[in-house]
Amino acid sequence: MCNGCVQKQFPDRGHTCLEDGSYLMNYLGCASCNHRDFVLVANKVGEDYAVEEVVTYDHLCKNCNHVIARHEYTFAVVDEYQEYTMLCMLCGKAEDSISVLPDDPGQNTPLF
Repeated sequence: MCNGCVQKQFPDRGHTCLEDGSYLMNYLGCASCNHRDFVLVANKVGEDYAVEEVVTYDHLCKNCNHVIARHEYTFAVVDEYQEYTMLCMLCGKAEDSISVLPDDPGQNTPLF
């Protein structure tokens, strides 16, 4: 992973978890060849475990194949929630949780 290719390392992305793609707003350009071009996604691997799914891939410079960052995305169902996480020097860090129930127990508001 390359510190010189990104504006900010692991920026906080709140609840935005990317399973695919790149966060180009954080991309300065390739520190190896000094070009700012498209970022390729390579070496993508999806692994299904009993309790979670993990997707990893590399962000590469289109011109010289320099490794900009390694991206990791996870998805799991925990109790009544779908849990998402993302960790990547380029795309940032984020986590989200969404209820699988029609009415989210964490969002209950009294009617009266």
